[in-house]
Amino acid sequence: MPRRSTPPAPDSCPDGDPLLTAGWYTTEELAALLRVDPSTLRRWRTARPRQGPPHVPLTGRVTLYSAADVERWLRQRRVTTGTGT
Repeated sequence: MPRRSTPPAPDSCPDGDPLLTAGWYTTEELAALLRVDPSTLRRWRTARPRQGPPHVPLTGRVTLYSAADVERWLRQRRVTTGTGT
């Protein structure tokens, strides 16, 4: 059987983003980037309905956020002012 010269492609998210090779943030890292307290992200995760960017709970203490998901979430929340007259 011939050897494979390149590794297989990683599984992808439904929208085509690579799941394992994309950037990931911890709660603390994302909180620092968004300039909010980590408790804010924790509160968003437990709110009903849920708020904040999509997240992946790995364990009871570790939650990760995909950089692509965070960027998409921020773009959806962006408010642009009209030129209105």
